[in-house]
Amino acid sequence: MDAGGADVTDPRREDPVLITDAQMSYDEELEVRKRRYKWTMGLRIPCMLLAGLCYETPWLAVTLLVISIPLPWIAVVRANDRLPRKAERPNRYRHGHREIEARPHEVIDSSGDAAPGGAGGSG
Repeated sequence: MDAGGADVTDPRREDPVLITDAQMSYDEELEVRKRRYKWTMGLRIPCMLLAGLCYETPWLAVTLLVISIPLPWIAVVRANDRLPRKAERPNRYRHGHREIEARPHEVIDSSGDAAPGGAGGSG
């Protein structure tokens, strides 16, 4: 049991509620962006090597060279681009989602009228 007295393994418990929209740290994001850059630039060398090996088929060699030309620009643009937000649907807190009681309650009026038999009555 935790401090609130609820059993942690209770199957009736709901999923935890997300209380922050914090993104990944800058260092983690930078590593992902560096990895993107390296992979995109890494595709350029095989394209150029394959173009050299396919010199007997000119249309294929030219196609591979044309593909390899914009790769540095694409790598830089992708590396400088911010990572997209996650498309997950987290369990967020909703006001009034879990109410204690939904039935109407009797309202106690605090006006000067005393109830019969009460302490304020003349008796």
